[in-house]
Amino acid sequence: MNGTKRGRGRRIVLWRHGQTPWNLESRFQGSTDIELTAEGIAQARRAARLLASLKPDAIVASDLQRAAATAAELATVTGLGIEYDAGLRETFAGVWQGLTNDEIMARYGEEYAAWKRGEPVRRGGGELETETADRAAPVVLRHAELLPDDGTLVVVSHGGAIRTAIGRILGLESHHWESLGGLANCCWSILGEGARGWRLMEHNAGTLPEPVLGDDD
Repeated sequence: MNGTKRGRGRRIVLWRHGQTPWNLESRFQGSTDIELTAEGIAQARRAARLLASLKPDAIVASDLQRAAATAAELATVTGLGIEYDAGLRETFAGVWQGLTNDEIMARYGEEYAAWKRGEPVRRGGGELETETADRAAPVVLRHAELLPDDGTLVVVSHGGAIRTAIGRILGLESHHWESLGGLANCCWSILGEGARGWRLMEHNAGTLPEPVLGDDD
């Protein structure tokens, strides 16, 4: 099979975990291992039924329990196993972790403002977003390479880690990653492989993708 046709039609679904208690409290999670709420489990169950209809070939997940429990709902529906990888964990945010947004702004206002301006900031003394991408994107691509043609990979991870991975895979400069916006709990983004590589097909979706009918398919 020549290089221009290898792997055509593969799809990557990047799925954020369900709701947690700290989400409800606007508390910064980072790599802290927080469980799902009852609503978060219900969100994962609903989303899993939809994603199962895409007939995924493989599931890989962050080993943090909120992502692992979300992935488990899809595994139950599809019968697939789950591979866990710490490379898909959320960005480590040091002393910010466990604080509410208001507490972070009060204690680390300049650092918070610089981060919101898109400057490279080690939030709370933790990781840079580019460092998160350095570990997360290769995990996604490594598993995607194992897919058959037209195969689908589901990656269960965290909002920030997903955004940085998408940005890196699409070849965007890091200062543009914020333009992708956030993912709601248990929503997903889909990368599809076309003639010129990976492209973003869906973002922050909670429904199944519709075919693109028109001149830009």
